[in-house]
Amino acid sequence: MLLIGNGIVLTLGKSNQVIPQGGVLIQDHKIQEIGSTQDLQARFPEAEFIDAHGKLIMPGMINTHMHLYSTFARGMDSKSKPPKSFGDILEGLWWKLDKLLTLDDVYLSGLTPLIECIKTGTTTIIDHHASPMAIAGSLSTLAKAAKEIGVRAAFCYEVSDRDGEKIAQEGIQENVDFIAACQANPDPMVAGMFGLHASLTLSDQTLAACSEAAKSKRAGFHVHVAEGVEDVQDCVSKHGMRVVERLEKFKILGPKTIAVHCVHIDDHEIDLLKASQTQVVHNPESNMGNAVGVTPVLKMMSQGVKVGLGTDGYTCDMFESAKVANVLHKHAAADPSVAWGEVPQMLYGNNPEIASELFGGKFGELVAGAWADVIVVDYVPPTPLNSNNWTGHLLFGVSGRSVETTVINGRVRMLDRKLIDIDEVAIGERSRELAQGVWNRI
Repeated sequence: MLLIGNGIVLTLGKSNQVIPQGGVLIQDHKIQEIGSTQDLQARFPEAEFIDAHGKLIMPGMINTHMHLYSTFARGMDSKSKPPKSFGDILEGLWWKLDKLLTLDDVYLSGLTPLIECIKTGTTTIIDHHASPMAIAGSLSTLAKAAKEIGVRAAFCYEVSDRDGEKIAQEGIQENVDFIAACQANPDPMVAGMFGLHASLTLSDQTLAACSEAAKSKRAGFHVHVAEGVEDVQDCVSKHGMRVVERLEKFKILGPKTIAVHCVHIDDHEIDLLKASQTQVVHNPESNMGNAVGVTPVLKMMSQGVKVGLGTDGYTCDMFESAKVANVLHKHAAADPSVAWGEVPQMLYGNNPEIASELFGGKFGELVAGAWADVIVVDYVPPTPLNSNNWTGHLLFGVSGRSVETTVINGRVRMLDRKLIDIDEVAIGERSRELAQGVWNRI
């Protein structure tokens, strides 16, 4: 039994309480009770105690679109000419990098960002993986890394025809095998989805095969949708329809599916996403960095589409992603009144619902029966903090590196900024060694 107390408990969720000098009692993997620290200590004196020293106690963050495999691109000196389009970025960087990854690279490039997740309070991720020359076993390798570090994670393999039919079939099989393994041995810390790259690298034949394979496993898809205008142009030119329309044709849309980006979609496509209850994930930093445009998040949310918030591998820090989303949509709309409600809804409301659909159980709220994913944040509010203004406090006062303690599934992974049972130095040394090998091969 674990008691995290003597802090300002910010429950979030439907209860939306702020409890000064509050505490969270954890039994095994779930939250047992929320209340005053004094009362909980009196009734459960045997509980191990973590003192928050008056700081924030709140639910862990959730990243609904991540690319762990992108880690080895950080700091890489590209010898190719600077990209002028999103297509240049794909061909000049990502499609070179992913083909050079071995299973050892996959493992180490997973460990290091998973450690960053713990340090920044991200307790759950939904990852999208690609390593076309090392497909078989890649998802179980990532699951092994996540299990060792202790981060809750879902994985899928990015099926694509860009490297030929044989590799596309291997990608389909990897998804099927991993999903089957997850279903055969249910674990609240790991889940499987069916990954697809994007419409522009998927033939009708492959899309049909993926649709049938996922249907046999009752699995949802995780797919990039209209991220760059190239995806739309390709779809209209080759298939006479837009991207979301094509995905609907092949029965890819649905309440278990995550459609990532959706930058270049029109009103009809928004209607299709809403009608199918497809979940969308917005990645503001990535969209800005790749200069692909601004996702119509405000319009989608106003029309009832569930939109979550991810990072696309740009960062592990969800507080950072929220800050960027807030200013991006104000800037794009030339209206300082927008995005105050939508961004918190994405991160603190919709992301927990997307995670719950995948893993089961309750996320994103400190309430009895929810998963024990809890963080302590080094933030002492300079003005009153209450159930009506907490979003402003988190937006302007908190970043991922403010996190001091991270508990995932009831297991302490970082305490007072010290990682528990994780040799970060050794992992970092090996990661740099393997990354240099990939750079040399590029």
